[in-house]
Amino acid sequence: MKPAIPVYDICAIAQKTIDENDLLIERFSVYLQTRKKLWLPHRHSFYHLVMFTKGGGGHTIDFVQFPVVPFQIYFMIPGQVHSWDFEGEMDGYVINFSSEFFQPFLKDPDYLDQFSFFKGNCESSVVSLTESERERIVMLFEYMLEESALEDKGKTDIIRALLLELFIRVDRIVLSSTSQLPKHNSNYHILREYQRLIDLHFATLKLPGEYVSFLNVTVDHLNEICKEFLGQSSGQLIRNRILLEAKRLLVNADLSISEIAYQLNFSDNSYFTKFFKKYTQITPESFRKQALIKVV
Repeated sequence: MKPAIPVYDICAIAQKTIDENDLLIERFSVYLQTRKKLWLPHRHSFYHLVMFTKGGGGHTIDFVQFPVVPFQIYFMIPGQVHSWDFEGEMDGYVINFSSEFFQPFLKDPDYLDQFSFFKGNCESSVVSLTESERERIVMLFEYMLEESALEDKGKTDIIRALLLELFIRVDRIVLSSTSQLPKHNSNYHILREYQRLIDLHFATLKLPGEYVSFLNVTVDHLNEICKEFLGQSSGQLIRNRILLEAKRLLVNADLSISEIAYQLNFSDNSYFTKFFKKYTQITPESFRKQALIKVV
């Protein structure tokens, strides 16, 4: 059987970390040279962000390919599948941090969830920096590199503060470049809560009507909100999340199609296959073959 997509933790990837392997900060050229196998499809057990300043080619996140463009930032949450296909000389910055990294620093354990680029939606995970923000964000990366090289017990908190500034500045770019209403808009909050609930319950709650009691809205109103902000129906959001999880599971060669159908709470293998093919135009078996052939 062909190998499954590997899952790396920070300890497996890091050559030098701080704060008990909760953080890695490096220039991307160094990171790329010393980790040759990472161009193959793989997952992380940690948060991963890359900003390119030089280079080209492609970067695939959760089976969606993006062209590499200087001054783009890619954000990935634990569990997402990604791979690289670079062209030319690459450089930039890479930061890996664990899910526990901010716990001693923030009262709200869900603080990062407010940022659209940490939702696990690959289309929202790629942000192009505005020219006005590039210099400041490059400086933030340089400050974090400087701090990571120090032998000082306070450096970890400084890096946490700099990272949070980075997130907030990128979030401002996202909000200013979209037609979304401000975050205090009640419909925006309903959408974000709906997306959070889908992430938690997509395998068991597969209809919008099963979520509305949590949100205190009608199905019609929920549908209007999803179309207003995302141009998709409320049902599409659930289906897309199920399909994404199915794809992630399918690249694990140790799981049979029947086992995947069971994990996603489909009544049988046949129903899962029909569902998957209806929305992807390909069977689960064919998708698996195409995905795993890239690993060897």
